[in-house]
Amino acid sequence: MRPGHYCNFSNGRRLGCTIIGIVLYWHMAGIQDPPKPKHWQPYQVKFIDGKAVAFRDVIVHTIRMGDVDDPDLYVAQPIYEWQESDAGKFIMEHAVEKPYWHRTNDVASYGHRYDIVARLSEQNETFWTLKWGNK
Repeated sequence: MRPGHYCNFSNGRRLGCTIIGIVLYWHMAGIQDPPKPKHWQPYQVKFIDGKAVAFRDVIVHTIRMGDVDDPDLYVAQPIYEWQESDAGKFIMEHAVEKPYWHRTNDVASYGHRYDIVARLSEQNETFWTLKWGNK
């Protein structure tokens, strides 16, 4: 939409189409998840040693951070601490590809949200979910 245009919502109120307006529209429309990271890969099935093995990208950890000068620098310590935990070690050992992080705006706290994403097989994803949960 062009600047100056408005979005019409079901309650009859008009709101400028800003980022906050779009997020509010997502919330009202029932869309809870933010857009996927650009490295996100679709669900895949590969045959390994004659067996079908399914893989998919999973958000394995989320870090919320306030509004700081250099968020990528400040998030290094929490990422390292998670990576040294039991759950982080499991993900680093069993991920098909090297896990990556993705930063988005956290509209609830006006800060940043970092999602650590790993590509796991169904078996490893199930084990990880049962042991550490999808928190």
